[in-house]
Amino acid sequence: MSTDPRFVIVGGGLAAAKIAENLRADDFAGAITLIAAEDHLPYERPPLSKEHLLGKQALPDFTVQPAQWYRDHHVEVMLGTTVAGIDRASKTVELPDGSTLPYDKLALATGSRPRRLPLPGADARGVHHLRTIEDSDALIELFGSVRRLAVIGGGWIGLEVTAAARAANVEVTVLESEPVPLRAALGAEMGQVFADLHRSHGVDLRCGARVAEIVTDQGRAVGVRLDDDTVIEADAVLVAVGARPNIDLATDAGLAVEGGVLVDESLATSDPDIVAVGDIADQQHPLLGRRVRVEHWATALNQPAVAARTMLGVAAVYDRVPYFFTDQYDLGMEYTGYVAPDQETTVVVRGDTAAREFVAFWLDSGNQVLAGMNVNVWDVTDRIKELVRAGEPVDPQRLADTSTSL
Repeated sequence: MSTDPRFVIVGGGLAAAKIAENLRADDFAGAITLIAAEDHLPYERPPLSKEHLLGKQALPDFTVQPAQWYRDHHVEVMLGTTVAGIDRASKTVELPDGSTLPYDKLALATGSRPRRLPLPGADARGVHHLRTIEDSDALIELFGSVRRLAVIGGGWIGLEVTAAARAANVEVTVLESEPVPLRAALGAEMGQVFADLHRSHGVDLRCGARVAEIVTDQGRAVGVRLDDDTVIEADAVLVAVGARPNIDLATDAGLAVEGGVLVDESLATSDPDIVAVGDIADQQHPLLGRRVRVEHWATALNQPAVAARTMLGVAAVYDRVPYFFTDQYDLGMEYTGYVAPDQETTVVVRGDTAAREFVAFWLDSGNQVLAGMNVNVWDVTDRIKELVRAGEPVDPQRLADTSTSL
């Protein structure tokens, strides 16, 4: 019987693959088993609403590593397998057939799933969500066969799919409950930039809309009814109203959870033999001084290096500044930093919002930079990170002055 330690990774996305990569890069010689619920090798998810949806990339282009890499690095991959439970006392994970797999250290990278609407018609044919490659492929097929799409939700996924649909000449109506899209993420002023962007590309954007029902005919979605009885006719409906972290496994195992899986600065959970990364990790962030859970690509990319070291018993801290990006039509954007939902801020703009070529900064009451967003302006993210990390007051007028350097 082998006495080599076994590390088990539960998850099939970017974060799971990166943990395996980092364990081998850090010279871990023991057994690694990666258990993925999907039938595909781990892949990145941003292209599902961007390059893949636009026909610019295929799955192999954004698969993290090919099958040969896992063979060469002696990583056992179990695809199409959903872990049924974790027994922390015996340090085993239960597989669907009732068998168990022992672990010395366990990494949870279970990601998230789309939120579902508790509305009549939500389960009808022709109602779509976006999380997997199959979901994205279904939308690509849809774009070639329908004329009208209703999108419920004006968040990142909803707007990126809308942009791809318009590129395919599909008529799109976006239904957003807030006064502007992306209000929770960016606030009213910057949300308006994206509202104007989509309207300029022929999108029927309806803000303040309250959806009452997905209208069906013989079990298929044919439109959306609002609470004022307005009906938006559509050939298909995309529901894009956010995501829920997949924390059931952690909850059932008795780990500390609160919206996400609670982890410390090293990404260790309340059980020192288990780490959590990516969408599910609600981390005590040393730079931000508060708990944050960031459902974005950069988190899944970068947290695993720290998680792997923590699994190996090496001191490590995850303190990167949060980052995400979007591409919609001819607008490219990067956002660096973090603004809490309840935080009062002032937005300072450097550049021309009407031309969609600017940098926006969010300042707290003491004029410290909390976050920055560059829109069609490049090579400034490192400087924005520096300003966020510095935690020092800045001069708002100088910050807005394009004649001065950042």
